[in-house]
Amino acid sequence: MSKSPILLALLFAATTATAQQGVPGGHFVENWDLDGDGQVTLAEATERRGDVFMTFDADENGMLTSEEHDLFDEARAMDMAENGEGHGTGKRNPANGMLREVTDANGDGNVTREEFLNAVPAWFAGMDRNGDNVVTTADFGRG
Repeated sequence: MSKSPILLALLFAATTATAQQGVPGGHFVENWDLDGDGQVTLAEATERRGDVFMTFDADENGMLTSEEHDLFDEARAMDMAENGEGHGTGKRNPANGMLREVTDANGDGNVTREEFLNAVPAWFAGMDRNGDNVVTTADFGRG
């Protein structure tokens, strides 16, 4: 997958200069907050999810096949291992909202771009603990 290494670095790796080490949700906010204001909006989450989808849709057919989704799962697992599991738990763990069983709405084993993006509002709402329509590190704290 030729586009994957560079784009993966951009999509998943927090820079050491700005990383919020040890702050629950810090890695997520840094990577999904497109305008750098410290909060992720639904529009930003949707745009970034589209970027993630394009990164792993190797044949650019608008669908993550089982093999492509396996590569995506591996990349997410590596990201979580490298950046700790301080992302939150349950619905507030951003990785959980991108699991195949969450995004494959029709259960056919493939995930279309439409399925992947249609899952964003519920995923976002699950992370937005205080219901203010933005996700910040405060949404990942204990409680």
